[in-house]
Amino acid sequence: MVDSRPMIFPSGCFKIFIFIGFATFLGCSASIDLIANRFMLPNKGVRESSHGVWTERGVGFTASDGIDLVADVYHPKGIEKTPTILIRIPYTKTFINGIKTDVVGRYWARRGYTVVIQQTRGRYKSGGAFYPLVHERKDGIETLQWLKKQPWYNEDLAMWGGSAFGHTQWAVADQTDPGPDVLFVHIASTSFRKMFYPGNAFSLETGLFWAMRSRGHKDHKVNMADLIRGVEDFPIIEADDRAGGDTDFFNDWLENQHDDAYWEEIDGTDRTHTLICPVLLMAGWFDPFLPTQTEDFINIVTHAKEEVASETRLIIGPWGHASSPKLPGDVESSPYRNESIAPSIPWFDHQFGIGDRRFDMPRVKIFVMGENRWRNENEWPLARTRYSGFYLHSNGDAGSLDGSGTLDENVSKGDEVPDRYVYDPLRPVPSAGGAVLGPRSGVQLQNTLEERADVLVYSTSPLSEPLEVTGPVQAVLYVSTSVPSTDFTAKLVDVHPDGSAYNICDGIIRQNYKQAINGENNPTRIEIDLWPTSNVFLKGHRIRLEISSSNFPRYDRNTNTGELAPTATKTVSADQTIFHSRQYPSRLILPIIPRTEF
Repeated sequence: MVDSRPMIFPSGCFKIFIFIGFATFLGCSASIDLIANRFMLPNKGVRESSHGVWTERGVGFTASDGIDLVADVYHPKGIEKTPTILIRIPYTKTFINGIKTDVVGRYWARRGYTVVIQQTRGRYKSGGAFYPLVHERKDGIETLQWLKKQPWYNEDLAMWGGSAFGHTQWAVADQTDPGPDVLFVHIASTSFRKMFYPGNAFSLETGLFWAMRSRGHKDHKVNMADLIRGVEDFPIIEADDRAGGDTDFFNDWLENQHDDAYWEEIDGTDRTHTLICPVLLMAGWFDPFLPTQTEDFINIVTHAKEEVASETRLIIGPWGHASSPKLPGDVESSPYRNESIAPSIPWFDHQFGIGDRRFDMPRVKIFVMGENRWRNENEWPLARTRYSGFYLHSNGDAGSLDGSGTLDENVSKGDEVPDRYVYDPLRPVPSAGGAVLGPRSGVQLQNTLEERADVLVYSTSPLSEPLEVTGPVQAVLYVSTSVPSTDFTAKLVDVHPDGSAYNICDGIIRQNYKQAINGENNPTRIEIDLWPTSNVFLKGHRIRLEISSSNFPRYDRNTNTGELAPTATKTVSADQTIFHSRQYPSRLILPIIPRTEF
């Protein structure tokens, strides 16, 4: 989330960093650029560098509240006024970080851009206390005013960055005097509130990982054993204390779920509607921001000015949050770090009219899993989508891989025995992969989880031909429960011919329920958004839907008591029922893309 440590490069470049470090110490800038461009930076489709670089260290200004905001500035030699690339990042100064920052700053500067890499409030040489997100609009606007006064500034401004420094772009996206002319936002969206509370449950592993990593004036290495210790007990508002130390912003994220004023200071209001420049959005299928980032794209196309909407682009790759999870099979790597910078020069050059290269970036570009290839599209969601219902069936014993739970496109002809299970908050279904912050994101085997009695399993027959699912996925279920408040979860799974089951996407819904009257069930219709995806279920594979009431610690546990989640300590078990019949047609809704050939 605030991962300023590995700006763009994979860990395999460590020896190269050491070499560059010695070259930096010796002042061999030409060697630095040669090595970085040969081994570390994208060059395909990027115009040749044509400038030397000179660097200013510790440049900045004092904000209106007396806090110093400090930056390093990379200038192309031989140009009096230049377009600017502004990056506002919660930077942690380390030897490796310094090398990486210099490499990427020089990469852009050698192509005629002045690059300003500013350390946000409370980080490295910038003053003040670090508290993520809340200061970025005010500090960002004052930074723009400072830029306007610089002798090298030619009034063309681009911004770049992901996660927390993607947020710094959205925070000033409505500014015009001066303001950005083009944005490149990856793995971030206009709504951190929705990212933290999908389906009204808290993204616990993501929130705690961020707090453990980013508390204080520098980033820290997260020990996953500490994180697990933090989430194991109640109340969850003390998870950070158990994991290593109380963190003010973690507490605030939990305490202010329903505080509109708190989140408006961070997220603003309708920032996609007031956007004044084109934006390139880069998302990942296993990134926590995916649903809100695709929502941003849709809102820009629908509500922004025509000249902004028509130029905005969307890329969705096989990535987690600043990571490249391994996909099943022998899949050629598409490293996030490289891909997050590769389009920057062509994108910025196009918007500023620099150079004579043909700009051929598609409106939408997606990585289709299963087939494992990139494909260009014209819109999102795809106009040719056929939303198809796959209905749940069983004899009341879907809580087992050996049960009768099935999925097909036929509505039940009559009554069917509903499926029942017990959800015990003290024995939650453990998370396996998914869209979380940290090393456990991505694709993992689900087979062990499917052996649990509290995980209902519904599968299609082996497919006679490939079937593509691309777009938002949803489950519509008819449910009842014995408790006043509980969760229901759903997970889309790709089952390979050998029985290996891999997660594709998942979702959760948390809400209150009316109790059963006189012992009779009164089903409630619920909708669970399983997030967008793009996956081809290949011939011989099966489509599977898992239903339960926990996915922990991807989401926090519902205690089933109706108490406030952050401070709840008492738990009760819930008797859960899933109905599937002609009257209650529970179903998985898949966005099917018609295919003529594979």
